Amino acid sequence: MEFFLDTADVDEIREIAAWGILDGVTTNPSLIKNSGRDFKEVVREIAGICSGPISAEVTAMDTEGMIAQGLALKASLPDNVIIKIPCTAEGLAATKVLNERGIDTNVTLVFSAAQALMAAKAGATYVSPFIGRIDDTGHDGMNLIAEIMEVWASYEISTKVLAASIRHPTHVLQCIQLGVHTATMPAKIFRQLMKHPLTDKGLEGFMKDWEAVEAAGNA
Repeated sequence: MEFFLDTADVDEIREIAAWGILDGVTTNPSLIKNSGRDFKEVVREIAGICSGPISAEVTAMDTEGMIAQGLALKASLPDNVIIKIPCTAEGLAATKVLNERGIDTNVTLVFSAAQALMAAKAGATYVSPFIGRIDDTGHDGMNLIAEIMEVWASYEISTKVLAASIRHPTHVLQCIQLGVHTATMPAKIFRQLMKHPLTDKGLEGFMKDWEAVEAAGNA
């Protein structure tokens, strides 16, 4: 599975990238706004830290506007930047054109298996179903992931499923078990995935034993 970081905070990206496991970064207008910095400046800096796909989202709602923004972003940003497009009819049309021009895309805000399949047929490199936002409505977002992976298993589809809106480590574990290609998550989830009380307890025991060994050697 690819591990993507969902943030526009370059300090968080440097932290997780230093672990040697970061495969890409997803951003959105809200995350960029929260950073308080210029959009392109932030994306360039992110692309310099992580060599994997960096999603930069268009803000136009019409097909021609999305295509124009996508082309402009690819022309002015590093090669590893891919274009993030909303899952709308206009977005699929833009995805098709950008795909034909050799530009990778991430179709976002996917909430059904049908949307995911249509985005894949339009040529999306990634489709991003949102787990947590479905959970917020009182339904189980993992059911959507399971439905999409079942569809993928029935056809030869090169598009990668990118699980998004991940709220806790269990979401990640369930995605791994279902064979999801990619998961994007906040830095907090990365840290939680690495944390385990038995690891901490084991290290504490090892250090106490080592202190005893050193004390005996210095006696």
